[in-house]
Amino acid sequence: MSDEVRGDAHSGPSQRGVESGVAIAIAVFALIVIYGSIQAGIGWGDEGPKAGFFPFYVGLTILIASVVNLIHARTVPRSDLFAEWGQLRQVLWVVIPTAIYVGVIPWIGIYVSSTLLVAFFMRRLGNYGWALIAAIALGVPLVVFLVFERWFLVPLPKGPIEALLGF
Repeated sequence: MSDEVRGDAHSGPSQRGVESGVAIAIAVFALIVIYGSIQAGIGWGDEGPKAGFFPFYVGLTILIASVVNLIHARTVPRSDLFAEWGQLRQVLWVVIPTAIYVGVIPWIGIYVSSTLLVAFFMRRLGNYGWALIAAIALGVPLVVFLVFERWFLVPLPKGPIEALLGF
């Protein structure tokens, strides 16, 4: 079913709505930073600034910038579209698997996660054949392993499969 049939070919969130939402989300983040800083102490002790001193002022600066952005987003007249719903769906086809990838690394390791992510993207977004997918999805993590683990001696997160193979 095409986007035009559903009536959302030229619809989506407005620029004003997205800018306002981002400003509010960043302001909430700033308030969390400020709250945590106050809990840690924002004063000056005998040895110098307390642990929350600098984060407090960074959080305050972020909060002020967010309020300015929110005011700007709400007062400047805009009627333009941020993106169409179809475009946002395409972005989510990248964002959601990437977020899952980051989330599963602690449990299954970076190498298996990377193999699955590369294979998913190659098949879903590139529509490549399985032979090429297997070669690249297995080859990229192998190269990463050789470069980081063997050459630079930097251990990367491993999961149960790597442990089983003795890596």
